[in-house]
Amino acid sequence: MASDDAANPFDDSAADPFEIARIAAEQIAERTGIERHDIALTLGSGWGKAADLIGETVATVPATDILGFSAPAVPGHVGTIRSVRLANGKHALVLGARTHFYEGRGVRPVVHGVRTAAAAGATVMILTNGAGGIKQTWGPGTPVLISDHINLTAASPLEGATFIDLTDLYSRRLRELAREVDASLDEGVYVQFRGPHYETPAEVQMAKTIGGHIVGMSTSLEAIAARQSGMEVLGMSLITNLAAGISDQPLSHAEVIEAGRQAEPVISALLARIVEKL
Repeated sequence: MASDDAANPFDDSAADPFEIARIAAEQIAERTGIERHDIALTLGSGWGKAADLIGETVATVPATDILGFSAPAVPGHVGTIRSVRLANGKHALVLGARTHFYEGRGVRPVVHGVRTAAAAGATVMILTNGAGGIKQTWGPGTPVLISDHINLTAASPLEGATFIDLTDLYSRRLRELAREVDASLDEGVYVQFRGPHYETPAEVQMAKTIGGHIVGMSTSLEAIAARQSGMEVLGMSLITNLAAGISDQPLSHAEVIEAGRQAEPVISALLARIVEKL
């Protein structure tokens, strides 16, 4: 098992985050017995059951056993890394330990899972989350494809003079593939706030004004890191509640968890069918 010091190497600003990811990928290969994983999934609130439906679990590893990973700080997230053999013989890496930017640990830990997945061989990164909806037609439990994002964290996983094109960050090809599974899937622009507080009604109206449809506290930084690593990205949000000011009801994390619990069987089955097409 990795020591506490080894599991949290990002305090050393001289450390190479890609080297840490490479070592983590080697550890995953050793612990799972799978040399290469073809796709990777980060399963946010409400999406966890998909890991049970996409194929046969080969191995489950505590995330804290792998370099750079820590236990999840959010109720409703699991703390494991799972290797799953798909029906087509490919292997999926399911990342259940997500570090959020609002935890205050910096950007490198937030995107470490994505970089590790790329180092493990994944060419497709599926990023899911539970989020607030701005469109009133999206009731709690609605799955939505992410077509683009607006990053309001004032941060980036890119360091130095690193210039990455984000024009088709959320792959149009993968969104079209998802609609082959469910033609009714709507899409929208995801707006990432820093959190951990929920957005004010005025902030939600700002997000709407600048072109946003979904508000949340994850995903955008991970997607940028995935693109830097050369992966194709599919983003999906579960609308767990209408955003502040769109609904006249107060917001709570318990509401998010309950909406995810109720929607989980349906959206997990949907995601499993999408994965079958990859």
